[in-house]
Amino acid sequence: MTLSLVHVHPETGSVATLTATGGVAVGGYVHHCWRGKGACVTQGRYTNPWYPVLIYDALSQGASATEALQVAVSRDDHPEHRQCLVMDSHGQASAHNGYANLPSVATSLYPSVATAGNMLGSPEVVASLAERFIQLSSLNSAAVLQDSALPEFAPNHDPQLLNHLLSALEAALVAGGDVRGTRSAALRIESFSQPPIDLRVDWAEDVIEALRKLETRFRAADFKAFWQQLPLR
Repeated sequence: MTLSLVHVHPETGSVATLTATGGVAVGGYVHHCWRGKGACVTQGRYTNPWYPVLIYDALSQGASATEALQVAVSRDDHPEHRQCLVMDSHGQASAHNGYANLPSVATSLYPSVATAGNMLGSPEVVASLAERFIQLSSLNSAAVLQDSALPEFAPNHDPQLLNHLLSALEAALVAGGDVRGTRSAALRIESFSQPPIDLRVDWAEDVIEALRKLETRFRAADFKAFWQQLPLR
């Protein structure tokens, strides 16, 4: 299984991605985000590590999520093995689910937030990941979930993203997670208002516990002082 989330804040250009799987080192292969441009996750029965280059180039040239995704899929010799989720700078998402992926396969698409997964314990895992993130991050979450309204985000949205991503992953894993067990996870946040955040657990019996330990170290005074000195441009 691989379970992923992409998020774009169209007004600020902030972007976040989250991914988790039953295999090793998911952060090195699956999720990619670019502030002001968009994000993608490339997963499935076999991920294609060349999708992000094509998608980034297309998004940079003004392509929509649907157009950027089509560029990558059209150049793939085996798109039936892929699951790919793309979100553009406007927060619009598009998904590809190849027919050869292992069930359960699901996607959940909302404005600014989208999730995808394969080899899931239950399709509800994908829905739980999206819904929990929206509930935590959106001021009008009920309208977003019921009517696909555009989310309204708080002014302190970026500093809260790390906790929101981890809490959403916790909810998804409670809903089922990977049929093999979830062993690695990663997240990345890119923003114009703060330096990037990139946390990865390559192998652990309890990925949430491991990620929370990383979060504690990230928020510790010594590292935070270093992180806050990183240039934004």
